[in-house]
Amino acid sequence: MRIRLALLTACLSLATALPAQAAATDSHLEGRLPSGAAYVMDVPASWNGTVLLYSHGYSPAGAPNPAQNTPGAAVRDKLLAEGYALIGSSYATNGWAVTEAVPDQLATLDLFTEKFGAARRTLAWGTSYGGFVTTMLAERHAGRFDGSLSMCGLVQGGVANWNSTLDPVFALRTLLAPDSGIRLTGFAGQPEAVAAGKALTSKVDAAQQTPEGRARIALAAALHNIPGYNDASQTEPGPTDWETQQANQYTAVRGLLQMPAFSWRQEAESRAGGNPSWNTGVDYTAMFARSPLYKEVKELYKEAGLSLRTDLSALGRAPRISADQPAVRWMRNTSVLSGRLADPQLNIHTTGDALIPVQSESAYRRAAGAAGSGPLFRQAYVDAPGHCTFTPGETLAALHALEHRLDTGRWDTSPAALNSRATAADPTADPRYVPYRPAAYPRPYDLAHPGDTRP
Repeated sequence: MRIRLALLTACLSLATALPAQAAATDSHLEGRLPSGAAYVMDVPASWNGTVLLYSHGYSPAGAPNPAQNTPGAAVRDKLLAEGYALIGSSYATNGWAVTEAVPDQLATLDLFTEKFGAARRTLAWGTSYGGFVTTMLAERHAGRFDGSLSMCGLVQGGVANWNSTLDPVFALRTLLAPDSGIRLTGFAGQPEAVAAGKALTSKVDAAQQTPEGRARIALAAALHNIPGYNDASQTEPGPTDWETQQANQYTAVRGLLQMPAFSWRQEAESRAGGNPSWNTGVDYTAMFARSPLYKEVKELYKEAGLSLRTDLSALGRAPRISADQPAVRWMRNTSVLSGRLADPQLNIHTTGDALIPVQSESAYRRAAGAAGSGPLFRQAYVDAPGHCTFTPGETLAALHALEHRLDTGRWDTSPAALNSRATAADPTADPRYVPYRPAAYPRPYDLAHPGDTRP
């Protein structure tokens, strides 16, 4: 009898040490969390014991809101073939939904554990706004994860993001529509925000028809670090092809005006209870001098016969926008990162990103360094235009590089190593990881720097 009990105890111990299997076949589950968020889970029969919790990107209010558990079908298929369990939620609401996204993602992980058992390894990963959600999970719920991967993430955090979004539209209004009265913050609702965006867009469209207007649009783009090649459909400019660079930036500026700077801002303000951004005390001349686009703007102003010094002085004299302090506190409490990591995190970013410029990575490197997280943190860069335009191989290379760090305790994130992994994962596409270090983020704001709290 004692021998039988001992054998039974040993079998039970072994069962708890191994991940639960998804029966004899692959499992695909969809449903709703108590919050109303949708979830989706794919678990292969040959589950390798690792679960990947995917956080999706920004979905505007009113847009479809499906659950997602990978960046795309090709990555999903490859990961399932390798034995990974893939899970993710939709978040209960769209928009700046961090207060719903984080608990919904944790609830999805809880439900997975309930249905399939505890994983040997749990990784958080996400793209764009989801890269921000991923980093929030990694910082504030470190005990739930073994590591994290943020891809093209909004890792500058909420306050820095909305401040940086304000700067180019402030410059455009000041230089192209100084007496227009176009509102930039504090919208009463979506109709007012959309109307303001359309009004400023019409001014930008008219300005694009003249050399003077194009130079001023380029200056506004420089304050947001919008690259001169930001979409694969664009003509790639040469190093001194200022005309093509500016034309590409103009397209991105129009996109900024049509959604993030007005419509998306209003939605975030409605959550924060007011305007969480400001430009009081900002020295735009100094900010412009630090921009990697400085040379382009100077040449365009010269070609237009326009005085850059006069326009920068106009920005310096223009009445400023103050933040609503309760809204700043809300954004700080819910949406600002600390840089404090307890487990390894890898960030990857495309160099030609106009929506979340690559300089956002400098903002998080600053926070992680001040918080003492340097050994746990690495960044890598893909030389490509666009937002989150990683190939499946480049995505899988980053994930496997994170796992290598967890397995060995050593980072191996050189471009050569990542490109080798990308080729192995997807031989059909040329990998594009390169040595790169982005310029400083124009106006960083994180919890590791107390001085950032002063608007």
